[in-house]
Amino acid sequence: MAGLMSGRSKKLDDSIPKMSKELCNRLLSDLERAKRPVLYATKCSLDNAIYNHKVGYLTPGDKKVATELNVSSVKKMSRAIFMLEILLRNIDTGAVNTKRELYYISKGYIKHDSKLKPLDFADQDESDEIIDFICEMLEIYREEVNCFANDRGGQTYSQQLVVTETLTDGDTAVIDLSMLGTSPFQPKNRPQNLKLSARKKIDFGLVVESEGTANTLVANGFTKRHNCILMGAQGVPSNAVRGWCKLIQDQLKIPLYFFGDLDAYTLQNIYRTLKAGSAASLIRNSDYSAPDVRFLGVLPADIKKYDLNDYPVKESDPQESRALKKAADALKNDPFFQDKRNKGLAEILNWLLKNKRRCEQQAFFTVDPKDPTMPEKIIVDKIKRGDYV
Repeated sequence: MAGLMSGRSKKLDDSIPKMSKELCNRLLSDLERAKRPVLYATKCSLDNAIYNHKVGYLTPGDKKVATELNVSSVKKMSRAIFMLEILLRNIDTGAVNTKRELYYISKGYIKHDSKLKPLDFADQDESDEIIDFICEMLEIYREEVNCFANDRGGQTYSQQLVVTETLTDGDTAVIDLSMLGTSPFQPKNRPQNLKLSARKKIDFGLVVESEGTANTLVANGFTKRHNCILMGAQGVPSNAVRGWCKLIQDQLKIPLYFFGDLDAYTLQNIYRTLKAGSAASLIRNSDYSAPDVRFLGVLPADIKKYDLNDYPVKESDPQESRALKKAADALKNDPFFQDKRNKGLAEILNWLLKNKRRCEQQAFFTVDPKDPTMPEKIIVDKIKRGDYV
C-alpha cells in the first residue's frame, strides 16, 4: 500500500532503474573480462530470519544466495535480465500487471522474436520464480515494479470508518463504509494513497480468519452494535490483506484482534504471517505485517470454558500431519515462537502438539444455538476481559 510505502516507494521508484543498470553493466563488464558473473540475492528463508519484538516482524539476516554463470545457471540469469527489462518498461510507462499477465507478456515477446525462444517459460511457476529472484537481488517489493500477485484486500465492514483515496490523476475518492450496507469495502493492493479517518471513535478492529463468519457477524448486526472495524482475512493473508491491517494499525492506532481456528496451521501460517510476516517475504515484512494484532482465539481454555466442540487431529491426513510437524519445527527453529515475548503463543503450539486436538472458530455457534448473537457476545466479552494472547 503506498500509504504505507510512500517514502520508501518514491525513493525506490527513482532508483530501481539506476540499480538495474548498474547490475547489468557489472554483468557485461565481467563477461568482457572473461570473468564469470555472479548474482547475489537475499536469502528469504527461516534460517536467515531475525525476530526482534521491538521491531515486531521478521527481518532478513546477512545470508545471500549466489548464482554464478555456468551451464546450469545461464538460463536463469538470462531470464532474469529479460524479465527485468519488462518490469522496467512497466515502471517507465506506469503500467500495472499481475504475475499471470507478466507470464503472458513474456510469452508475447518470445512469440514475436524467435531469438528469444531459449528464454521461454514452460509455465507460470517459472516466471514467478524469476520475478521473486529479481526482487531478492534488488531488495525491493514486487509491488514497487508494478507487479501484483493478489489485488484484493480483506473484506472490511464498519459503521465508522472513512477512507480517502488519492487517485493516480490527482483526484480523490471518499468512501464512507457506513453507506455500503452489508457490502464490504475491499482496498486495492496498488500504489495509491489511502488516508483513514473515523466518523466516531473506533474502539477496536477484529480480523476474522473466515470471510463467511465475518459476513455472518455483520449480517447479525455486529458493526451496528459496536464502533469497530471487522475484516474477513480469507485464510492465509495476501500482501493486500497484510498491508491493509498495517495501515489500520498505523493510522488509527486502535487495538487489533485476530479470531480464528485453534490449530497449528492457523497459528503458524495465518496468524504469524499477519502479525510478523513470513520467511518467504523477509524483504517486505516491514510494510506487510501488523505487529500489534493479538490472538483472541479460539484459545485452548475456551474449549472447556464454553464447552466447545473440538475433535482430534487426523494424523493420517497429510495436510494436518504436516502442520503438526511444522509446529514442532517452529518451536525449535522459528525466531518468532522462540522469542520470550511470544511465550503464550508457543504454549498454544505445545498444547496442540501434546493434545493433538483442534477447534474451529465456528464452534462458538454451539454455545447457545437459539441466540445468533452469542458468538458476538463471547468475542466482545473476551476483548473486554483481556482474554487473548
